[in-house]
Amino acid sequence: MPGYAQPMNRFAPMTSQQQLALRRRARADRRGRIVRRLGVVAAALAVPALAAETGFAPHIEQAPAAHPQLQGFETPGESFPGSAFYYLDDTSTPLGAASMTSHADRLGELAEAQLLDPLRPQVGPAAAAMVAMGSGNDIARSQQCLTQAVYYEAASESDAGQRAVAQVVLNRVAHSAWPNTVCGVVYQGSARSTGCQFTFTCDGSLRRQPSQAGWDRAARVARAALAGYVYAPVGLSTHYHTLAVNPYWAPTLTRTTVIGAHVFYRLPGVAGERDAFAFAYRGGEPDAAHSRSQSAGPDPVAVAQVQTLDALPQAAAVAPPAPVSVAEAAPATDDHLPTSGGVRPEYARSGQWITRP
Repeated sequence: MPGYAQPMNRFAPMTSQQQLALRRRARADRRGRIVRRLGVVAAALAVPALAAETGFAPHIEQAPAAHPQLQGFETPGESFPGSAFYYLDDTSTPLGAASMTSHADRLGELAEAQLLDPLRPQVGPAAAAMVAMGSGNDIARSQQCLTQAVYYEAASESDAGQRAVAQVVLNRVAHSAWPNTVCGVVYQGSARSTGCQFTFTCDGSLRRQPSQAGWDRAARVARAALAGYVYAPVGLSTHYHTLAVNPYWAPTLTRTTVIGAHVFYRLPGVAGERDAFAFAYRGGEPDAAHSRSQSAGPDPVAVAQVQTLDALPQAAAVAPPAPVSVAEAAPATDDHLPTSGGVRPEYARSGQWITRP
């Protein structure tokens, strides 16, 4: 009959579209069951966690809010952040005699405290800058000797420790009690079996081959010191020793500072004042072979007891070679010209002053 829906035959084979739809419904049912199971597991885990967070949270008592007290210059209701700047006095009080007197008294107290405490550092004034000068040999020799002192005395020290050692060497160069050259100071007493001023010059350390990196680092410190760099933290120190020893002169001298493994000292009294470091460096550096000497150097205890600058010991000065002026030079003759025996006759007199036109 037209319009009447025929019942589906259960035993009739399914078409491909029907099979695809059936598989899709099956997959959707499986996904739904998995999602529902995961939701149940998540809820089971979340409920105890929430209960623990709310049930075991500690109760912290809050401190009462602090009410800041107004300062004497503040007015209630008229203070705000930054308002203190408006209460500053814009009139300055000149430094009167009373203030200057109290400042001087304070300085006197500090000085007295330093004298009563010998272990308190007393750096004092910084040294004057020293610049290497003279001939090319002078500059090369001074850099060589100072680099040796920095390397063999403080290769394992920090940059500050190496600069301090270099400054001590230059302080001695400027002092009248020590030689007036860098190499003279470094190698003073090096020809003695004992009593050299710098241990590395007489204990065989120079036979050790220096590392290239360590030598380059020490050379940079030496070049800077000879170019006018002043390491102020050691002041006018002229002595130092390692923490492993305690020399006899240490209690007599004034301790300035401790850098790394070295303790530094300056001379007390007039021997340690700036006027005692008045030598103006002019070069005249001897080579290493002529720098070695039998001089043991000044006794620091004796120098520390000197009362006047005139009584300071004077080290043997190494004077630079005197320059020869043009007027003092001998006139050039054939005998002063180098000859090789192969000069052509027309060029035999080349290089001589023309005496006749």
